[in-house]
Formats: sequence, C-alpha cells, structure tokens
Amino acid sequence: MQKYLKSILAFSIVLQIILLKIIARFPDVVEQLYSNGLYVYISKLMRYVFGWVPFSVGDVLYTLATVYILRWLFVNRKRVIKDTKAWILDVLSAVSIGYFTFHLLWAFNYYRLPLHKALNIEKDYTTEALVATTERLISTVNTVHIAITNNDTIKVDMPYSKTELLQKTPKGYDKLSKKFPHLAYQPKSVKRSIYSLPLTYMGFSGYLNPFTNEAQIDGLIPTFKYPTTASHEVAHQLGYAAENEANFIGSMAAMHHDDIYFKYSGYAFALRHCLHEIYRRDPKQYETLVTKVNKGILKNYQEVRDFWDSYQNPTEPLFKSTYDTFLKANNQIDGMESYSYVVALLVNYFENNTF
Repeated sequence: MQKYLKSILAFSIVLQIILLKIIARFPDVVEQLYSNGLYVYISKLMRYVFGWVPFSVGDVLYTLATVYILRWLFVNRKRVIKDTKAWILDVLSAVSIGYFTFHLLWAFNYYRLPLHKALNIEKDYTTEALVATTERLISTVNTVHIAITNNDTIKVDMPYSKTELLQKTPKGYDKLSKKFPHLAYQPKSVKRSIYSLPLTYMGFSGYLNPFTNEAQIDGLIPTFKYPTTASHEVAHQLGYAAENEANFIGSMAAMHHDDIYFKYSGYAFALRHCLHEIYRRDPKQYETLVTKVNKGILKNYQEVRDFWDSYQNPTEPLFKSTYDTFLKANNQIDGMESYSYVVALLVNYFENNTF
C-alpha cells in the first residue's frame, strides 16, 4: 500500500505540470483567488514567522537540505543499481512535494495577470515616447544628483551602511502604497544572504526564498544598488514574480522614498534601462542623449559595471542560461530578455503620470 501511494505521489508531478498549463490560461482567476487572495495571507504569515530573525533562515534551510540530499545520495548509492525503481520513486516523490510546495507558497504568481493589464496601460510604445520619457528622466536624475553632490562630475556615495539601507527600504513602499494600497508592505523581511559570494559569482544581486518568503540581498554589491535591489526583492515578496514587473515596482518604490539617496537610486535605475533600450534601437540617438547625463551619474553606472566585471567567471553564463530556462518554464516566455519589459512599463506609466 505504501509503495502504491508513493507511486501516486511520484507521478503526480505530471498532473501538476498539466494543471499549471491549464492555470496559465486563466490569469484573472489567479490574480483574484491566489495573488490577491491566498498568497497575501501566506506571505504575511511567513514574514511574521521569519522576518524578525536577524539572519537568513532560508539560506540555513538550503544548507541543511543540501547536506541531507548529499547524505541521502551517498547512503542510497547502491540502490541505484540494486533497486532502481524504488530509488527513482523516492527521488520523484521528493521532487513532486518540493514542486507543489514551491507553487503553493509563491510560484503561482508567475501565472497572474500581467502588470500592464492590472495598471490598464499599453504594453507597446514608440521610440519617440521612449526618447521623451528618457529626456524627462535625465532632467530629473541630474537635478537629484546635483542636490546631493553639488558637482555634476562627482559620483554619489551612500552615507548609510548596508544594514541601514535594508532597514530604510520599506519606507518607499509606505509612500507607494498610498497610491497602490495592495503594495502595502508589513511586516518586513529583508536580509543579506549568507551566500553573497556565490550569488555574485553567479551574477545575481539578490533573490527571494519562496519557502521562507525572505528577501535575500547580495551583501557584496555596491551600496548605490542597494535601494533598488532591496525594493526589487520586496516586490517579489508582494507577489510579483516576473523580473520585469519587480524591476518596475522596485524602482517606483525607491522613487517614492522620502530619502533623496533612494530617489536617486530609483531614478538612475529607470534611466539606465531606458538608455539601454535606446542604444538597442538607435545607437546615434543614444550617443546624443548620454552626453546630457551628469558625469557623476555615469560614474555610478561604471562603478556597478566594474564590480560585476571583477567577478566574471566561466560559470556565470551557465547559471544565467539555467535561470533563463527556469523563467521560460514558469510562464516567462522571453526568459532573461523579459527584463526589458520594464521599459514598456516605465514609458507607458509615465506618459500619464509625473515623476
């Protein structure tokens, strides 16, 4: 009987995959019943349980899980040949449980309504609209930059420690939630990952642990990136699984922050994405616009590029390719390229809204 039940459990992963394909066709239902329903309570509960702990509980659990899996594989190494069927059933059962838990606790958000539909804005935009938004952003970022440095050639250095930046992050959502109540963020759970060095070598500045709902930040990235990176991971906590949507919401939270350094990080983040898209569409137009950006802002961009260049290694493309495949398997058909969708959200949102 136990073996029969284990077989059902193991092969239930096939049924789960089929059901997900069906669920993907009903984003309105997912939006209403899960993302704005069940998940709201799951997320808050997890953050109440783990948010107060000063270290990353999720990273510890991953460590223990890795040790357990390696031990299990070693102890059961002979069963692969002697009892292959039972060994496979055990593995599939564990994968099936993990897959179900992953979706129940967070990943159903991959199938929610696209953000541009929820905001009732267009997905497409013209190059002219992109240029107009970029010029407005340049003017805004230059103004904020000068207000901080009093010199257009000096890069901005954050006057806060990384711990202080994480503590300040939720305040941006306090302001943003006045415009979008569903983005209210309480309680908080934003932490530095104990695996910051591996994350850096893999090319990632942070991640959300779906099993503990902790926002994990790479503790090594430049402080200039902390406000938008932390705000990005909070957007994941609030149920926005798509990277592009988390980028948009994270930048908006930083822009709405009372602290001028957060504002600078948010506006500079949005400008960098728009400039990148203009370069892709019209390199000559890019060269014209980038000359209007304060040199100090460009130095902040260079600071981030230098950081990532210093950690380049042969394994990084492999990890990013794996993540690209993961995104495509979870209803993000453009994979890593979907990150550019944040530009569409920025352009179309700010056509009708002020900075």
